[in-house]
Amino acid sequence: MAGKLKGEVVAVADSGNLVTDISADQLADVPRDESVTIKCDGHATSGIFPADHDQPPFTFLAMVSEAGLLELCMVGESASKFLGIKPGSPITIAW
Repeated sequence: MAGKLKGEVVAVADSGNLVTDISADQLADVPRDESVTIKCDGHATSGIFPADHDQPPFTFLAMVSEAGLLELCMVGESASKFLGIKPGSPITIAW
């Protein structure tokens, strides 16, 4: 059965990661594999990674931060500056 969650970017972390209002609890039943698509402000990625991921530089990905919130990041760069995404931008997770 397909599922969908909606939220928004609520802050930009010092690292440039985009902090959302979607908690780890809300993601409990969401698969972590490539069947999950995360879209925000015209940008998309697949899968949800742990905070200690080993993805290569410039990879746009979604991860559950140590604080327990979904964050969008650009590995080694500021996702906010690189992609131009700001707080208030909607985010959709579908699987």
